[in-house]
Amino acid sequence: MAVKPGKAAKKAKVYQHILIIMRHAKAEPFGVNGDRDRPLADKGLKQAKAVAKGLLDMKLVPDRIACSAALRTQQTCEKMLKTFGDGPKVDYRQSLYDGGMQAVLDELAHTKDKHRVLMVLGHEPTVSIASQWLASAESDPATIDLLNLGMSTASVAIFGSDKPFSQWQLHEADLLAVISPKDFD
Repeated sequence: MAVKPGKAAKKAKVYQHILIIMRHAKAEPFGVNGDRDRPLADKGLKQAKAVAKGLLDMKLVPDRIACSAALRTQQTCEKMLKTFGDGPKVDYRQSLYDGGMQAVLDELAHTKDKHRVLMVLGHEPTVSIASQWLASAESDPATIDLLNLGMSTASVAIFGSDKPFSQWQLHEADLLAVISPKDFD
């Protein structure tokens, strides 16, 4: 199901706070250095650039990025920052690599009220599970169903709420879209 980023951007404008949950871009296969130190593949570098450009076009450049400490997520973030510029504050967290859904909830809880757009950059299955748990009952069921399959590399789930991130609870944020890198082409 193709998503029109412009339509999602229009929906996002009405909310005070926007959360973007992103899976890292395409990485090289598991190698001798272990899973944590897997670098991005060439395709992943292109995906990260396309998503960053798409979010910039949507006027959804994050104020803050909470990024897993794994190499592939760091490289995804660094590639995106080349498009975003030096605006986003980035925090690298080991917990987003090995802490599961609780790590995502902790990032929300510790985000200052002044931040309007937060990106959490992590891994499967955490990103799709966290997205399912955050989505409100008012969210489009077909969009929620996309998350049942897991998020493909460099995909983003975009949420909106008028509450500051620190006040978000389970099933209270509106899931606005799940967008893959191909949707930004």
